[in-house]
Amino acid sequence: MDRTRLAPLAGILACLAFLAALAMPLGSSGGGLYYATGALNPLVGGLFAVVLVVVFAAGRQERTDPALAAGVALAFGLVITAATVVWAVTARTDVLSITRFHRHALLGTASGVPLAAAWYAFELDLF
Repeated sequence: MDRTRLAPLAGILACLAFLAALAMPLGSSGGGLYYATGALNPLVGGLFAVVLVVVFAAGRQERTDPALAAGVALAFGLVITAATVVWAVTARTDVLSITRFHRHALLGTASGVPLAAAWYAFELDLF
C-alpha cells in the first residue's frame, strides 16, 4: 500500500481510538460530571476528532488537496492534544471509579492524532 494512503488511514484509526476512549465513561452515571470537572472539557476534542475523520478520508481519497488535509489535521490534532492535556491536569479523579488509568489512555490516544497527521505531512514532503 502506498505510504501516502497508509498515513491518513492511521490518522482515521487514531481519531476513532480517541473517540472510543472518550466515550467509555459516558455510559456510567457520573460520566458527564467527570468531564465537566476539568478546566476544559475534552468533548471539544471529540468534536474535532469527528471532523478529522472526514479530513483524513478526504485527503486519502484525494477529494481535497492532500497537503491541505495534512495541515488541517496537524493543527486540529494539536488542539485535541492540548485540550486533553489541560483537562487531564485539572480534572478531579474521585468522580468515577475508572479514572485511575482512563486519563492516561485518553492522553495516549489523543497524542496519536497529531503524530499520524505529522506522518502524513512527512510522507507528502511538507517537512
